[in-house]
Amino acid sequence: MLVEIDEHGMISHARVRHARSPQIERGKRTGAITGIVVHQTDADTSASSLNSYKQPKANGAHFLIDKDGTIYQTAAIYQRTNHVGPLRARCLATMKCKPRDFANVGVEGMHQIEMRKPPGERYPGNMEAIGIELVGRARLPTGFKPVEKEEKLTLDKLRGRHGIYDEPTAAQNQSLSWLARVLQESIQIGHEEVFRHPVVSRKNPTEAQGANWNLQVPTP
Repeated sequence: MLVEIDEHGMISHARVRHARSPQIERGKRTGAITGIVVHQTDADTSASSLNSYKQPKANGAHFLIDKDGTIYQTAAIYQRTNHVGPLRARCLATMKCKPRDFANVGVEGMHQIEMRKPPGERYPGNMEAIGIELVGRARLPTGFKPVEKEEKLTLDKLRGRHGIYDEPTAAQNQSLSWLARVLQESIQIGHEEVFRHPVVSRKNPTEAQGANWNLQVPTP
């Protein structure tokens, strides 16, 4: 299922609303697009994320999917955005390496080792990945109470550590499945190269845990 993509990397289709925010773009990609990373916004509404993308030096992804399934394109896909973070070692998931291979290197050290590998042997980073955000908030579990040193942490920091993200709506997953499919087929991204954010980087493990990009979708 192909879609028209202009020279800037904006999709021309009735299902996609243009809401491009140049503030989140970090320059033209220097390599091929090889993957898709699925996120959640940690916000209750699309408006709050769209407004944040207008701030100077804001960070964001290329697409935003509202709870009702509305798809916004917020950055040109041929532009890099900062949405991934330090990479995890893909070889650990595929059992082609062992934890001792990364002993004492730390988060940044692992990222540097991974970035020396070609795409496909590592997870896609900011230069290679299209980012898709689903509107959804991380909330503390009912009855949660911080203990010891955590009592001094802010609510946002507590949510970052212990929050559980909203389950994506059915409409969001339908739109995600459509968008992932048209990107895969229009740009020739492998079906195995779509990942939840916590898989490729060190993020809240519940982020996008209910995201499903493999639903059957009608065409066009």
